[in-house]
Order: sequence, then structure tokens, then C-alpha cells
Amino acid sequence: MTEKTIVHVMRHGEVYNPDKILYGRLPDYHLSERGRAQALAVADWLAARDIVYVVASPLERAQETAEPIAAGLGLPIDTDGDLIESANVFQGQRVSPGDGALRDPRNWWYLRSPRTPSWGEPYAEIAARMKAALHRARTKAAGHEAVCVSHQLPVETLRRAMTGQPLHHFPTRRLCNLASLTSFYFHGDSYVGWGYAELAGK
Repeated sequence: MTEKTIVHVMRHGEVYNPDKILYGRLPDYHLSERGRAQALAVADWLAARDIVYVVASPLERAQETAEPIAAGLGLPIDTDGDLIESANVFQGQRVSPGDGALRDPRNWWYLRSPRTPSWGEPYAEIAARMKAALHRARTKAAGHEAVCVSHQLPVETLRRAMTGQPLHHFPTRRLCNLASLTSFYFHGDSYVGWGYAELAGK
């Protein structure tokens, strides 16, 4: 009988970010109180699943999201650098519409090619590293389930890559809310489907 494996790829919970900057890969950005509650809510649901492997991006917010999941299951947290947030030239700046870096004409050059994108790590590279992390987790959890904690753009890019959709997209159309789970289903080595859940609410 072909073994069935599920890999749940989770976006971290809400981050404390009062200055509303694009924190990207910057250190020392931690979950807010709401973010910790979100992580606990997902951990409660996952506690009843057949999880045998928990792995997270090296960034603090991902590690903190993984902590209650791993603790509830009595598992260690592995770290996979391929689950890290995507690189972005606007890291450390405010990029909300109508203010910050995007109003500066000197930065408009970075917006020239949204399909790559020209402002950060190419979507194709994000997809490749995320697929590598996904399959490592699948191998570790063969016949059971795994949880990978990552970040919004990498998770969205992975879902698009696995489902044959164009990798480029509008950020407002991402199916990857805070603390959401995008789950990938495998029979043996073969990918057979996916699902999405917001277990901590919107």
C-alpha cells in the first residue's frame, strides 16, 4: 500500500511591528500577543494530528510560531534556511500605499519588472527552495504528517508552483493569511492535492 504523507506549510502569526516597516529578514521581530494566541490556536488543532516532524524558518517569528506546536507534540523544532522570508530591497523601510519608500522616484527603478520581481528575490528561486524544503519535510515525515513554518510570500509562491499557477501575482490576492495552513498531500513521492485552512481566524 502506498504511504500517505501530509506536509502542512504554515505562515507565522502576527508580528509586533508598531512602525509598520517591511521587516523582511531583519532580526528581532517577534510575535505580538495576538500572534502568540494564533500560534496556540493552531497548535491545539495540530495536537490531534499525526505530526512527527516540525521545522521552521530561522527567523524569530517563525520559530516562536513553531514553539507551541512542537511543545504540544513533544517534538524538537528543526530549522531549514530554505523556509526563510524572501529577500526584498525595501527591507527596513515603510512601503504602505501612499507613504514611505514607494513615493520616492529613486526607488521606481526597482518596480520595473513585477513578473521577476525586480525588487527582490526572483519568484523562481523562491519556488525552488521552498519545494526543496517541502520535499525534505515529506521525506522526514513519510507516512505521517509534518509542519513547516514559513512566511507569506514563500508559502504563496510554493502553492502556486505546486498547483501549476503563474508565480507572479498581486500581493493583495495571496491565499495566505496569518497563521494559516497550506497543506500538501502525497501518495509516496507523488503530489496528489492541497488544502487551505485558517484555524486561528482572520
